[in-house]
Amino acid sequence: MKIIRCKDYDEMSAIAGKIMVDQVKEKPDSILGLATGSTPIGMYKKMIEAYKNGEVSFKNVHTFNLDEYYKIEKTNDQSYYYFMNENLFSHIDIDKNNIDIPNGQADDYQAECERYEKAMEESAGIDIQVLGVGVNGHIGFNEPEELLYEKTHLTGLTQSTIEANSRFFDSIDLVPTSALTMGMGSIMKAKKILVLISGKSKHDVVTKILGDRMSTQTPVTLLKGHHDVTVIVDDEAYNG
Repeated sequence: MKIIRCKDYDEMSAIAGKIMVDQVKEKPDSILGLATGSTPIGMYKKMIEAYKNGEVSFKNVHTFNLDEYYKIEKTNDQSYYYFMNENLFSHIDIDKNNIDIPNGQADDYQAECERYEKAMEESAGIDIQVLGVGVNGHIGFNEPEELLYEKTHLTGLTQSTIEANSRFFDSIDLVPTSALTMGMGSIMKAKKILVLISGKSKHDVVTKILGDRMSTQTPVTLLKGHHDVTVIVDDEAYNG
């Protein structure tokens, strides 16, 4: 596990953006695993900037997203489908047919989970998976539990995650309590993993990542078992 310390969020975003752009430059048909939330927004801005400056094209890139609320309409401005279009896809030249996000409107969530997992398995494999980390150590919506799922599944959200996400909604009562998410096995199949961690609230999680233990109670620590993980962390998260 490689740790890159940055002085602040802007530096973290710049480094992450360069890693993603370099990946696409090296392999124009890269398969990118993408994440939502406030942390990767700066990275997406750097990717957009590189595209607009003519440094890179995303026209042959394919993407899979970590998760999506369930149930939620694509047109809802809090859906991850909406988020990705607003913060990345509508600003670059990616073919919309090459974008795959779990369908938060699916009537049969089990069938949707199976479809999504099969789509990833039939692809050439995710080249680089971007992850943010929850204050409780969750990645995607793999919440701290004694037993974790291997594949894409429907999961309930913990109260701490609901509270953390409530800042994006008009009321905490409007925050979905379930989500479709890649499982830990789905994530670990990525060839490379890029973890972005910012802010004092993530210090305890960083401490556990830097420690020598792995636990399903802090799912991000399971990434220690992956062969190619880069963690980019700002000083606030590192120092607390």
